Amino acid sequence: MSELPILERRLGNRLREARMDAGLTQAALAMELGVSRKTINTVENGVFVPSVLLALGLAETLRASVDELFFIDRRNDAGVARG
Repeated sequence: MSELPILERRLGNRLREARMDAGLTQAALAMELGVSRKTINTVENGVFVPSVLLALGLAETLRASVDELFFIDRRNDAGVARG
């Protein structure tokens, strides 16, 4: 089985866990970064893919690396019909 092309994959994240470990609410994290709480929520839920600048800001604020926060979700690679 071949993998999906990179741009067809989903970006997974561990943002919620890292934020909670840091003792921050979505609103507090958003305020630190100068974005809306909705932006944090949509990134956490995989609806919005953050810009590189936002990803770096999240990593810096949460004292984690970008690699620790974000990953390519390969769970859907196998058996996905291409259309």
